[in-house]
Amino acid sequence: MSEQLTLSAEARDRAGKGASRALRREGRVPAVIYGMNEEPLSIHVEEKLLNKQLGTGHFFNSVIMVEVGGKTVRTLAKDVAFHPVSDRPLHADFLRVSEHATVHVHVPVRFANEDASPGLKKGGVLNIVAHDIELEVDAAEIPDEVVVDLTGLEVGDSIHISAVTLPKGSKALHADTDFSIATVVAPSALKSAEGEADAEAAEGE
Repeated sequence: MSEQLTLSAEARDRAGKGASRALRREGRVPAVIYGMNEEPLSIHVEEKLLNKQLGTGHFFNSVIMVEVGGKTVRTLAKDVAFHPVSDRPLHADFLRVSEHATVHVHVPVRFANEDASPGLKKGGVLNIVAHDIELEVDAAEIPDEVVVDLTGLEVGDSIHISAVTLPKGSKALHADTDFSIATVVAPSALKSAEGEADAEAAEGE
């Protein structure tokens, strides 16, 4: 299960671009907490701490306990805006959630048992179509990852969401389309060699 993160924050008294720029000069990032039919709460957080949590790799699929004004608010990170040049975080949005609310989160995919794939052992290449999967899950049971087993896959085989064992209590969104997660493709050198062989065979005929 994905770990719970804690983020200290302070309430924002002033809104507007000028106030936000002043906060950023002080190493703070403006943010807002919204949802659950409550008034949006304007806050600001320390940029260094936010960057540290963004660097964990599971910031967007973890419950984030935001501590502000002596209270703790259970949230999910919904969006972080970054500066187009410096890549510094400019603004963050957090959604209030109850402990066992049903939420939609993007969970990263991990591929396992590459050594057990005949196609990959022959030199095939794993072409990853989906690096993460959007799941519907209990907010208290958000998984760290979705494991996709590559055992037995040959060159030309595809892995679809219907063949993936999802973490308990999770449901993939858009599963009705049976979308692809990855395919095992022939390396370009192998493809070109096959193409030349086909051409030679055609000339011989």
